[in-house]
Amino acid sequence: MTNYQDNFYQAVNGEWEKTAKIPDDKPRTGGFSDLADEIEKLMLETTDRWLDGKELPDNTILQNFIKFHRMTADYTKRDQVGVSPVLPLIEEYKSLSSFKAFTKKLAEYELAGQPNLMPFGVAPDFMNAQMNVLWAEAPSIILPDTSYYAEDNEKGRELLAIWRQTQEELLPQFGFSKAEIKDMLDKIIALDAKLARLVLSSEESSEYVKLYRPYAWEDFKKLVPELPLDDFFSQILGRIPDQIIVPEERFWQAAADFYTEDNWDLLKAYLVHSAATSFNAYLTDDIRIVSGIYSRALSGTPKAQDKKKAAFYLAQGPYNQALGLWYAGEKFSPQAKADVEQKVASMIEVYKSRLETADWLAPATREKAITKLNVIRPHIGYPEKLPETYEQKIIDEGLSLVENAQNLAKISIAYSWSKWNKPVDRDEWHMPAHMVNAYYDPQQNQIVFPAAILQAPFYSLKQSSSANYGGIGAVIAHEISHAFDTNGASFDENGSLNNWWTDADYKAFEARTDRVVEQFDGLDSYGAKVNGKLTVSENVADLGGLACALEAAKAEKDFSAREFFINFATIWRMKARQEYMQMLAAVDVHAPAAWRTNITVTNFEDFHKTFGVKEGDGMWRAPQDRVIIW
Repeated sequence: MTNYQDNFYQAVNGEWEKTAKIPDDKPRTGGFSDLADEIEKLMLETTDRWLDGKELPDNTILQNFIKFHRMTADYTKRDQVGVSPVLPLIEEYKSLSSFKAFTKKLAEYELAGQPNLMPFGVAPDFMNAQMNVLWAEAPSIILPDTSYYAEDNEKGRELLAIWRQTQEELLPQFGFSKAEIKDMLDKIIALDAKLARLVLSSEESSEYVKLYRPYAWEDFKKLVPELPLDDFFSQILGRIPDQIIVPEERFWQAAADFYTEDNWDLLKAYLVHSAATSFNAYLTDDIRIVSGIYSRALSGTPKAQDKKKAAFYLAQGPYNQALGLWYAGEKFSPQAKADVEQKVASMIEVYKSRLETADWLAPATREKAITKLNVIRPHIGYPEKLPETYEQKIIDEGLSLVENAQNLAKISIAYSWSKWNKPVDRDEWHMPAHMVNAYYDPQQNQIVFPAAILQAPFYSLKQSSSANYGGIGAVIAHEISHAFDTNGASFDENGSLNNWWTDADYKAFEARTDRVVEQFDGLDSYGAKVNGKLTVSENVADLGGLACALEAAKAEKDFSAREFFINFATIWRMKARQEYMQMLAAVDVHAPAAWRTNITVTNFEDFHKTFGVKEGDGMWRAPQDRVIIW
């Protein structure tokens, strides 16, 4: 049996791992996933009763969810209808005669949620986080990351072949001939190869500050002379914007060769394919299963979800916040909410004391950091209100499933665009209350903890205070730490991009974070390598979170360092498929769970003392090599 001194994560989780089974329709199981699976079971059992007309909620939004769910679950009807709902859409795109003919319909396509290759959106302005502005992203690529397109990346070639085979199996069901399919896929893959040379990699996207590239509107338009952007945005926004933020600058500087009549053959192939496949999840069960082959290959997941799960998740999408409120009302007690709110407040106080004694920072920098900390806004359990669109999401039982899905999409799209040039709604959540997760929003300087994560092993009134601090305490402090990680450190207390550091202090900060990069870079993840730069912001947050939670735990009378560290390792337990972990190594800003445990804890003297770790042990890290930032 592995001991704590040689592999702490394995010693804590090894016995669990021996018997843990990854569900056939999932890529992993473990701390977060176990809770998500329990919630999934609850939601399926509950919605089964609702579908049977039992214990129906009196909430009108949930009643519309049930109507939609009945449609997504009616596979007999779906199989009878077949592909007929999308055939007119396919014909519409096939009939487009030129790039110019396509661009005349851009706004119509965008507002209807139809394929249009316009990668624009609305999000807070980094320089004025109180206001929503226009951003220019880039079209998506087929493979998970640009690194998969390297000549020596065999996995990339293998996955692209699987993607192509999937389409060759799928597209005949929409009436395309073999010759049409070959021509279409050749062109899409050629377009994809063009894109892959231009779009940002996951590593590049992880550095927020470098993404802020504002362009005056007239300057941006010149990058794409054949794209009628004034007309497009006049229809979408009601007027022409003055400015746009361009994180995908490399793409847009080459976009004159992308959005052009000369490229129309490739663009049209992409659009016709998108028209055919954009409603796959709503069509026959066979199409649903076949269309998921590629994504399952990415994660190594052997089976598609069964019909019941697929129908639930499809229906849940437009109503997830409302279902989250139902879940919180059922499962999240006022006592638990009050207790977690107290914990968050105490963690912020501990963080403040640590900032006040951070002797490597000048007083002016410490003061600015504390100012930011003092106005971090915590959201616990569930949002106080739903987005205004939820009242509009009315299902018409006289329409088809696809028509209702289209109408729901139109509501969400209109809502997204309506935010442009308006103040940011700081009460809106970005995940539902029944999601096992948490986040920090740097533009709003707020931390959010949905009800679903506020249960054992993360948190329970039945666990010791030390176990709770090693669990939810570390998660809470992790999210607080994001305000001061390699991204958050560039934003001020209002969420705006603003350098509040002295030059010397920021250099000292970078020296510390560079050491964190070194601790993780190149570690093995199921045959892939951990990217220290890609994961640095999360690793810095883990380190700060554990340091803060440990100090808070020590203030309790029943403090046990052993229980604290063991529960920290417990919440990160995970058993996953090789393909999934290899993909995450390329795209995920989080390090693998085992390393998040084992690397992080080795920076703490309390860990070494508690478990008797000495030089020569696998978990030993020499004092001079340990890094504590916050």
